[in-house]
Amino acid sequence: MSRFLSTDTVFFTILGYPMSYIELVGTLLYLWSVWLIARRNMLTWPVGIASVILYMALFYQIQLYADALEQVYYLGASAYGWWFWSRSRQEPRADADVRYSTRRAAVLVAAVTALLSVAFGAVTSRLHLWMPAVFPKAASYPYIDAGTTIMSFTAMWLMARKRIESWNYWIAVDLIGIWLYFVRGVRFVSLLYVILLVLAIKGLGEWRRVAVSSSCLISRKNASANFK
Repeated sequence: MSRFLSTDTVFFTILGYPMSYIELVGTLLYLWSVWLIARRNMLTWPVGIASVILYMALFYQIQLYADALEQVYYLGASAYGWWFWSRSRQEPRADADVRYSTRRAAVLVAAVTALLSVAFGAVTSRLHLWMPAVFPKAASYPYIDAGTTIMSFTAMWLMARKRIESWNYWIAVDLIGIWLYFVRGVRFVSLLYVILLVLAIKGLGEWRRVAVSSSCLISRKNASANFK
């Protein structure tokens, strides 16, 4: 198992790029989970948890510490999303449907995300000084890495709550991730983010369509009730 989790254990080489088992399997599971969540499929959560565990080990080995720590949050958020979506199936409620947050809530979330990104960047840039035994090398691009981490936290929480603007955060993270992982040498992950960007754009369109359909259905029900 330890060999499977090592980035040095190469499964195959493509165009001179060594593909490790952990990167390949983690990537495939992650893609599958995003495809599932765009379709609001409950299976997205267990599949996502499996990919999170693999990516945690991957990012730690290439010194993207913020990304590695991010996976711990994803585990908790995935467990919450699994529970919340399960409950909404059993007890349908208006606040369990896909929808946008209020303008005030959206602005507050954006402000908190920006502040936490700067703070987390300052922390990750010093981890190798504070805990050299755990983090032997300086973090790569700490503020950019931290920014995508916090935005991903925000996106994951909003997605668990079925908020449509979660896809906007994922799109921003994907755009940055395409560049970041390419320069860090994990080019298959960079390619993954190109695919994720396409899926995020499609997911945004799908959730918007569902929200519009639900809104029209509620309007028709209210009109019918008033007519009676």
